[in-house]
Amino acid sequence: MYAKTSRSGLRFFAHAPHAPDCEIALQGESEAHHLLKLELASAARDAGAHAEMEVRAPDGSWRADVLATDPGGGWTMALEAQLSPITAADITARTARMREHGVTSCWFSDRPRPPWLGTVPSIRLATDADGGLTVVEGLARFTGSGWQVPPPPSLTDFLRWVFAGKILPHAPRTSLWYPLRQLPQVWTAPQYVIAEDAYLAEEEKRQRFQQERQAAYREKREKELAQKRARNAESRARAIANATTVEEKARQPHRRAESTLHDELMERADVQAAVAFLASDAYNIPVVAGWSSSEGHWAGGVPLIRTDEWVPTAVLDPEPGELSGDALLLLAGLLLLFSTKARKERFERNTRRRRRVPIDGWYTDFLADLPAQALAPSGAKAHHRRKPEECTCPQPQLVAKISRAEYPAEPAEEMGPAAGLYTTVCRRCGRPYQRPWRRVLAPRP
Repeated sequence: MYAKTSRSGLRFFAHAPHAPDCEIALQGESEAHHLLKLELASAARDAGAHAEMEVRAPDGSWRADVLATDPGGGWTMALEAQLSPITAADITARTARMREHGVTSCWFSDRPRPPWLGTVPSIRLATDADGGLTVVEGLARFTGSGWQVPPPPSLTDFLRWVFAGKILPHAPRTSLWYPLRQLPQVWTAPQYVIAEDAYLAEEEKRQRFQQERQAAYREKREKELAQKRARNAESRARAIANATTVEEKARQPHRRAESTLHDELMERADVQAAVAFLASDAYNIPVVAGWSSSEGHWAGGVPLIRTDEWVPTAVLDPEPGELSGDALLLLAGLLLLFSTKARKERFERNTRRRRRVPIDGWYTDFLADLPAQALAPSGAKAHHRRKPEECTCPQPQLVAKISRAEYPAEPAEEMGPAAGLYTTVCRRCGRPYQRPWRRVLAPRP
């Protein structure tokens, strides 16, 4: 060995080269590793401990780089300098073997980011401006709601706190704040462990209170929704009952206009497809087109009536722009059937935009897409298809489309001023009315 002095002024012995009989040389130990062991031994002695280097276990199962012991015999700790790569499993196993002999341990490294840091009680060291070693990672204190890095203490101060039991290893249960890495284990003082426990207890209490408030709000909300659903169910039942009454009157023999409209509807391809669809295994419901199709409470759609009970069951292609009053209540309780998926999506999109959607949403379905020429016009918008046939109803029920609004109209002997600018549609058959017409003015109060 040769006496030398390090850059920090520490005097030490360096190993002579080419000494095959020396135990240290046989270990393949680097100079940096040996210097760190010397620093650890010197700091342990300055902290008041007795320190020996390269101490083996009685059974040879482990060897401590520096074994620090209490002069009073109260404790024994291995100070391990670890600069070479090692896996978390290996370092954990070596720590466990020492613990079996009643020896605690702390591992040290001055490498930038040792991957095993925190797996076992460990510390990362760095050299300060004066050349001394300070603890820069692995030591933390709890502040407020998380762990922070304290001012870096010297290696001697750190060991003095460890030997005195002022700091101990702890697995944090809250986050380590930047620039700290999220380590599974840190060194900290007992009062910070107590502070973390108190914070977590308070946080648990706060979360429990918040959950109770949310549960109470959900219970209140569900109660309100249940009451609203009950009121809506009554309103829908009344609307369906009223629609059933109107349908019964429309089926009376003397109501010839409704009968003619019913026959015309049953000849339409989309209505025939809807009747067949509801009679299939999907629903197994026998229906026919309603005789009261001209009524406004169907929102411009075609009512489909059960033939076994003669009650409204579904509405084919209702228009979202005609949803109001009785129509909104009635359609909310029925199946809404659409000729195509595009029409179904259009209805749902427009009613959602206008905020006319029941609490539980619409009950909708759609038929397989039919040829464009088979679809009857629906409302004001006709899709790109061949020009539809004009209304031929003997008693047409006309509606004039003026500036996106609808106004009642009636047949006339000659074209009025509005007839040259606007068009009318017959509610009974859904076809445009091409003959002379005029607006029906509401009576003055």
